[in-house]
Order: sequence, then C-alpha cells, then structure tokens
Amino acid sequence: MPTHRNTERALQDCIDACQECASVCERTARHCLGMGGEHASPAHQTLLRDCAHICATAGAFMARGSEHHHLVCGVCAELCVACAEDCERLAEGDQTMEQCAKTCRACARSCEQMAGAGHA
Repeated sequence: MPTHRNTERALQDCIDACQECASVCERTARHCLGMGGEHASPAHQTLLRDCAHICATAGAFMARGSEHHHLVCGVCAELCVACAEDCERLAEGDQTMEQCAKTCRACARSCEQMAGAGHA
C-alpha cells in the first residue's frame, strides 16, 4: 500500500513530467516549423500544441489538488503517446524530435499512473 509520502512524490514527479513535456512540445513545434515539409504540417503542429496544452492543464489540475486530475491525466497520457509516435515517425535522426518523443513517453507513463490512481 502506498504511503502518503510516496503518493505525494509520485504526484510531484508527474507535475514535473507534465511541465517538462509541455515545454519540450512547444520548442519542438517551433523547431518543426523551421524544418518545413511534413514537420510544419497543420496535423503535426496541432498534435504538438495539443500535447503541450494538455500537459500544462494536467500539471495545473494536479498542482491545485483537483479531485478530477485523474481524468485529465488519462487524456494527457493518450495525447503524449500519439505525439511520441508522430515525432518518432518524423525524426529521421533529428535530436530535437527524438527528445520530444522520449519526453512524451515519460510523461505518458507518469500520467497513466496518476490516471489509474484516481480510479482506486
């Protein structure tokens, strides 16, 4: 059974992961605009920005202690996985794209834990 300290640590870790992911996705969106082509496509840009916004929102829900954070974290995890997959598909060795995918996957894992914890 998780202790209060472990629960608080997991919550803070998830907030941190969400904040980092939001920042990385915003930077990656700008990077992709400079790359042009499919990287600058409306679909990819929208996904990057959707991911950034849902991560920021999930972080805010958790930071303020919302009892509904698990709902937002579930959606956040789904969008993070979708964003990671799209960045991996387009990466072709680009470090910014690869870092975005890695950060999104880490955030997804953390948010999945928070989403599951809310249903307990």
